[in-house]
Amino acid sequence: DLPANVVDIRLRQAQEVIEELLKPVDESQDFIKRQQLRELALLNSNFREESPGPSGSVSPFNSSGMKRAKPGR
Repeated sequence: DLPANVVDIRLRQAQEVIEELLKPVDESQDFIKRQQLRELALLNSNFREESPGPSGSVSPFNSSGMKRAKPGR
């Protein structure tokens, strides 16, 4: 039972809030998304800390369980 002008103002304010929430955020600035992805990885037991070491597998076995050939042999 509010006056029409008050309802219009509140609707405009709600629209502004919703539009702000719908704007895309740069992935590097999205702390909440990074935190959620980290928690999901921990739950899935596949979380890896970022490290300066070499990327890729360091295992002597390939994905089929066969031992890899050493380079130069």
